[in-house]
Amino acid sequence: MKFFVDECCDTGIVASLRKEGHDVIYALEEEPGLQDDKVLQRAYVERRILLTEDKDFGELVFRLGKPAAGIVLIRITVKQRQLKWPRLKKLIDNYADRLPMNFVVIHIEKFRFRPLLFAT
Repeated sequence: MKFFVDECCDTGIVASLRKEGHDVIYALEEEPGLQDDKVLQRAYVERRILLTEDKDFGELVFRLGKPAAGIVLIRITVKQRQLKWPRLKKLIDNYADRLPMNFVVIHIEKFRFRPLLFAT
């Protein structure tokens, strides 16, 4: 899969995605400090799933109507950071076909899917 990983995400997540063979652009490596709307726009233009830990992207797509190819929001606390990759991997392994056109929230115990109105 093709991902655009926001700079707020752990470098370990990026390394694990790449090790699994995914095509990953990491904002911290390419464009540190890029504003959220520009991150979202680049991911959309390149048809990449945006991976983030920043809740502000929900406001951009749902309240402001910005388009997105798909967004995955990791909502796991710092204390449980070791669970981020296993949960993301489980999401990809079991629901890869549902990542495009959805806003997906990863919690410790569940995944929540919400359709994106402007997804393509």
